[in-house]
Amino acid sequence: MSEENGPKIYLLPNLMTAGNLFCGFAASLKIVESAMIFAGSGGARVALADASLQIQHAIWLILASCIFDLLDGRLARLGGHESPFGREFDSLADIVSFGVAPALMVYKIVLFEFPRFGWIVASIYLVCGALRLARFNCLAAADSAAANREFTGFPIPAAAGMIASLTLFMLWLDEHDRQLGSGRWVLPPLMLFLAWMMFSKFKYPSFKGVSWRSTRSLPKFLSIVIVVVVTAMNFEWMPAVIFIAYLFYGFFRPFLSREMKRDIEDDTDEDDIHPTDSP
Repeated sequence: MSEENGPKIYLLPNLMTAGNLFCGFAASLKIVESAMIFAGSGGARVALADASLQIQHAIWLILASCIFDLLDGRLARLGGHESPFGREFDSLADIVSFGVAPALMVYKIVLFEFPRFGWIVASIYLVCGALRLARFNCLAAADSAAANREFTGFPIPAAAGMIASLTLFMLWLDEHDRQLGSGRWVLPPLMLFLAWMMFSKFKYPSFKGVSWRSTRSLPKFLSIVIVVVVTAMNFEWMPAVIFIAYLFYGFFRPFLSREMKRDIEDDTDEDDIHPTDSP
């Protein structure tokens, strides 16, 4: 397809992006439904449990958006189908799934108690997330290879994943009460901190160098398998541990040696991996 007829739209990568967008929109609807359930019941305990269930559904939808966001880029690079359209579509989906949905969820959980302050906090997170995505698109357009190797600023999918996974963890801790309790007050300052981190200059690995051709030694392979199994068995708290570890990795990354960073991130130059793939 020539540029005169329109941009190239590849099916599988953009289908994953559409799944990301759908999950983000569905999460927002679940959050709105939880507010309607609680408001229309006079605050009954049964309604509180129902509203909490809707919030849990929203959390899983946000985390599902993270998976779709991971898959769309992998499929595009696997098939050599990265395109400007896919990058722009991905950013539009991300602002819904990882900007609007988490901001709306935290507002429903805690910020609604202080309407004016709550609007400001939620808006700051959303605006910084949008700026983060716009900056990434500009950097990717200027130098897509560098943008693929590492992110400047904390990625917005990771920020949303941290908010969602921590909320899931707090719901698990207060499982019997079906509410977040005093732990919910961690979320507003966390949102402000993540808003600053998204637009900061900290560098984070994209792990886009990890592909089907990546190799690992047997001990490292077993370590990865163990992490996956532990995450599946402890899904209530393990995702929060992973996102927190990724956040702190950006702080310690400048102090690591080049060899250690390459070992962790599998940061191998694409030309070394696919020397015959260039046109």
